[in-house]
Parts: sequence; structure tokens; C-alpha cells
Amino acid sequence: MEVTFLGTGAGMPSKLRNVSSIALDLRAINRSIWLFDCGEGTQHQILKTTIKPGRIEKIFITHLHGDHIYGLLGLLSSRSFQDGHSPVEIYGPAGLQTFIETSFKISHTHLQYPLDFFTVNDNDVYIFDGLKVRVKKLTHGIDSFGYQVIENDQLGELQVDKLKSRGISPGPMYQTIKSQHVTTLENGETVKREDVIGPDKPGRIVTILGDTKQPTQFVDFVKNSDLLIAEATFASDLPSLAEQFFHSTITETTQLARLANVKQLCLTHISQRYTAKDQLDLEQEAKAQFTNTQIAIDLLTLNVVKP
Repeated sequence: MEVTFLGTGAGMPSKLRNVSSIALDLRAINRSIWLFDCGEGTQHQILKTTIKPGRIEKIFITHLHGDHIYGLLGLLSSRSFQDGHSPVEIYGPAGLQTFIETSFKISHTHLQYPLDFFTVNDNDVYIFDGLKVRVKKLTHGIDSFGYQVIENDQLGELQVDKLKSRGISPGPMYQTIKSQHVTTLENGETVKREDVIGPDKPGRIVTILGDTKQPTQFVDFVKNSDLLIAEATFASDLPSLAEQFFHSTITETTQLARLANVKQLCLTHISQRYTAKDQLDLEQEAKAQFTNTQIAIDLLTLNVVKP
């Protein structure tokens, strides 16, 4: 499970940062790639990575501000010419389907694959192969949502000592015992998996928040995330500006990470007022408040390790 930041800026692109888009590489789990937001120029950013548009099967949109959706039309159109023939599911607020279908109708764009639309609401839960997605409505100028991707728990480790004590030597039989609930041995004895296996290994949790103000109100939603990706549009010295435009400061988002027992925090949606020279200062400010924090930059890839 890897996260690649295709755009990390707020509002409009700059030489330093493209606008919002995040790719979640799930090929090790279900052979697919999911996008979260698709700002202008996302397909250009994808060209700089190993991501194949044909592998993108699901797109989750946090909200309908242009810096989060203006790249959708180009990406979806180009996918038809890049061996993308499988369906794409698009999840987002009400109005997203109208935006896409109207634009394609006016431009006479015809895709070589179907689009399936899902309008999200607060507290929705979607179940997929090996994964679950929870939805939370945030506090922004328009409807904005957060998405939490939860990997299914994995089977625990076989307790080898218990197997050996029953006269079962290491070998292919171990995998057979782990793969089924009850195994019958050559001597007729049965082995129940639950008797010789340790506790389940918890799945990874990645939480991606859209634009919001006062993020600490969502502690329960992001609690115990292995990776929290959240906006920090402004440095901590601009709380009034963050409040006015329904955004978050570094202090507010790092406080959320502390309260929610998050393991790793990555801040994105950085205001274009901050230059490359400001990057180090912003990161030092964030780390002083929550140690395991970094400021995302375009094309940064993070590996979400198993707990």
C-alpha cells in the first residue's frame, strides 16, 4: 500500500506545487489504484510516475471546488486512449455526476468504458475486496468529505510450537492448516485453525481529509490511523485567515493527530503563498507539535507499513 502525492497545493498550480490529487496504490491487495481528488494537471503528474491510468478503478472526490476536480475530464478522456477499458467508479458529493456528464455532452466526448457514479453522504460505508471505506462530512464552504480506507485484518501467525507438540513437522501442511478452518491429517486427526493460530494482524488505516476548518472535531473519525493525510493550508500564525476560508492551520491539524493517536501525519493543500524556502520552516513548525509529521511535496511517495 503506497500513497503518491500528485498535487499538494491549494487553489491554483504553481511552479512548486500542482493542485490536489493523491494516488493510493493497492496493487498488492486488489491490483488497483484509487485516486483521491483530481485537480487540474493530474494526468500530467501521472506521466512522471509508474501509474497506468488503465489501473485506476476508483476515484474519490472530497468536494467540488475546482482545484480538486478540474483534472477529471482530461484524465477520464485520455484513459480511453491508454488501454483503459475497465469501468471506473466515481464517488463524491451531489453534483459531481452532472458536472462530468454535462462537460462530456457539450464537448462530444465519448469514453470507451462505463462510469459508475456514487453520491456520498455522511457516515456512508463502502465494502470492497479486502478493504472498507468510511465517509465523513467535514466543515467547509461547500459539502466536503473525508475518506478512511481500512484494510481487512489479516490472519495471525501459526503457532509453530503448538503444531510441533502435536507431531506436525514444518512443511507444506502448515500452509494447508492456515488456509482452511479444519484440516484432516494423514493419521485421521483433525486440526482446527483457531487452536493453532495467533491473534489477527490489524489491517492498515489511511485517512484522507478534504478541506475543512476546525479539524479537531473529527478525532473519532481519524482515531488510530496509520497515516493521516490532511490539509494545513496556512501556517499557525494565520488562524483568522483559516477560519475565514474554512481551512486548517498546521497547529490545528497536528493537534488532531495528537488527540487521535495517529501514527504518521502528512500535511498537504499548502497555500501558494509559501515558497520552496518556506518548506523547511513549515515542516519544523509541524514537527515541533507532532514529531512524526512531514509536509507533502509533489510526487512524494509514502509506504504505509503494516502495524
